[in-house]
Amino acid sequence: MKKSSQYIILPNTKTSQNNDIDINNIRTTNVNILLNRVRLDKKNNFKKKIFFTFLMFSVIIIFSFLLI
Repeated sequence: MKKSSQYIILPNTKTSQNNDIDINNIRTTNVNILLNRVRLDKKNNFKKKIFFTFLMFSVIIIFSFLLI
């Protein structure tokens, strides 16, 4: 059972609701920025892996031709 003194009554509820909406929009924007950064990081890592794989195959092929 809750005491009635635990409830806080705000005198101006409209401004508090507007502030909550603004805070939620800011958080959503930050999450989107972070998600975009993660996507870009994944894309860059994939490109790096492809490049190094190609480089390794190239080195192996060059050594194989030199040894033959």
